[in-house]
Amino acid sequence: QVQLVESGGGLVQPGGSLRLSCAASGSIFSFNAMGWYRQAPGKQRELVATITRGGSINYINYADSVKVRFTISRDNGENTVYLQMNSLKPEDTAVYYCHALRETVVGGIPRKFDYWGQGTQVTVSS
Repeated sequence: QVQLVESGGGLVQPGGSLRLSCAASGSIFSFNAMGWYRQAPGKQRELVATITRGGSINYINYADSVKVRFTISRDNGENTVYLQMNSLKPEDTAVYYCHALRETVVGGIPRKFDYWGQGTQVTVSS
């Protein structure tokens, strides 16, 4: 029932920018954490950025390779996450996946559920 839909991928030249969006549907309550991962051909999927709610504070984590260039954010309802990507490099080329973590209680037991988007292709090439 929960679905994550990414958008905003495409082909850009080195140094260009893209803004990725991920909209979550099928969830009444906000996700505890949302983030972006990417996977390039022949490589393992790697974390790009995450944003996690801790009370009234959002904790943000970036991979070192994107720390200065990328910015992750969430909307007020916390059902949409964005990734602003600037100064893109060819090595940023990958399929970018949205991820969401939902913490809830089932039968009085805390449980965690992971959700993944279908992925959106980002290609940085001249």
